[in-house]
Amino acid sequence: MIYLGLNTAKENGIQSVMTGDGSDELFAGYSYLFSFTREKLDSELEKLWNIMTFSSILLAKELGIKAIPPFLEPQFKKFACNIKAEYKIRPENGKIYGKWILRKAYEGILPERIIWREKTPIEVGSGTSILPAFFNQVSSDDEFQQKKEFYFNEDNVMIRDKEHLFYYEIYRKVIGIPHPNNEQSKVCPSCNSNIPDKATFCRICGAYPI
Repeated sequence: MIYLGLNTAKENGIQSVMTGDGSDELFAGYSYLFSFTREKLDSELEKLWNIMTFSSILLAKELGIKAIPPFLEPQFKKFACNIKAEYKIRPENGKIYGKWILRKAYEGILPERIIWREKTPIEVGSGTSILPAFFNQVSSDDEFQQKKEFYFNEDNVMIRDKEHLFYYEIYRKVIGIPHPNNEQSKVCPSCNSNIPDKATFCRICGAYPI
């Protein structure tokens, strides 16, 4: 979805796109963080800051345009990291919100329906949450099981579901079988690709947690 948006911008003659990358990581926008204790939250946020990467920057570069993420400017990032967690996750009108201080900063500037909009995962906002059901319909269980076993035995890759199978076959055809470039570095147990030492998510196959 990010690629489609950036490509549309390019087709309309736009040379640079400003993105919101980093806001959820810096300001605790993810709902799974809401139930953490203060100590656990601080630890989890620090982990996110150390491993966060964003595909929009690389995708834009490949398309010949520029993605500008203002939240990741070093001075602002340092400022955001030093804000206490109690100002990032906080109740408002009887509901818990992440990015609370960022939302408050835009009161009187943006409409309330935008400022206090509930965050949804990108697959929900983009509509791609319907894809698992689609792939379950177009591929039989027998075919899926056969291919799952084949790719595990031949490539040592664990296929999770039919949607994953569809994407993996494209990846395999275009890029090849995943493999580590550095045997000494951390390797994803599901696809054998190298991943950062502190990563809990594989950007190649989507395995989580690892």
